[in-house]
Amino acid sequence: MVGVTGSGGLLHRLAAIGLVPGTVVTVVRRRFPMLISLGGASLAIDRHTARSIVVEAAVE
Repeated sequence: MVGVTGSGGLLHRLAAIGLVPGTVVTVVRRRFPMLISLGGASLAIDRHTARSIVVEAAVE
């Protein structure tokens, strides 16, 4: 994850669950609610939240 666009409230909520810049996330399901995996945990996120998260594809 590179960053988050949007309000401070969204930034704080995502940071509280560990979704901060530098976090490696894996997209498990692309349809909404989108399912991502981070640090061994799975998280369902709505369309609005997903659009606010800025990511960069990792090279495998």
